Amino acid sequence: MDEAYLDVSENKTALPTATQVARTIRDQVRNELHLTASAGVAPNQFLAKIASDWKKPDGLFVIQPDDVDSFLSPLAVGRLPGVGKVTEEKLKGFQVQTVADLRALDLAILERRFGRYGVRLYELARGIDESEVIPDRPTKSVSAEDTFEHDVPLAEVEPTIRRLAELTWAASRKELRVARTVVLKLKTSEFKILTRSHTPYAPPSSCEELTNIALSLRERVDLGSNQRFRLVGVGLSNFRDPEDACAQPALFE
Repeated sequence: MDEAYLDVSENKTALPTATQVARTIRDQVRNELHLTASAGVAPNQFLAKIASDWKKPDGLFVIQPDDVDSFLSPLAVGRLPGVGKVTEEKLKGFQVQTVADLRALDLAILERRFGRYGVRLYELARGIDESEVIPDRPTKSVSAEDTFEHDVPLAEVEPTIRRLAELTWAASRKELRVARTVVLKLKTSEFKILTRSHTPYAPPSSCEELTNIALSLRERVDLGSNQRFRLVGVGLSNFRDPEDACAQPALFE
């Protein structure tokens, strides 16, 4: 886990402000783990996410409620959650490049062009996000990944896959639910991300089985012997309750 939301609207630490809570957590991470951590403090989740990215890899950024409009207005729309390259290009067709430009569009226009997500865009442009922090959300996936010091050919990633499979399997043993799907993730030297997945009839029952499936997924990557990779990851997803875990998987995936 590399990031998390924390709701401190009801502060049980006796610290006077959310900013002080964030500062204390960063200090504890540094002192106990000798790692840097960035934090964003804001009135809601999506603003806190933007704020946490603002001064990475080792910063603290605060968006006060009275500053939301002035902070958002000059931002490129691509900084908003869910606005990928496709949506960004569509918005440019409306001469929308900044959040201030987006705010000038009527809700009806956004709904007509983007459906339900148009409502979300309308709200984000105004700093509105009613999402709640849910502390006990069921796990969707567990994974481990590693970046190579130097880009390597696919033939050389097997030892790393084996090591990552062990880490992933150990992490999955802490879950009460059972994972159905094995995922192999690769990032090329050109930063293109590839994923391959497999859902066996029965969930992997051992680290060895997980490792074998992950290695077999590597065989489904065919980019030529000259292709180099900078990152590999192994994951488990599609968690189910134990009584549902052995259900017949979909025929096509």
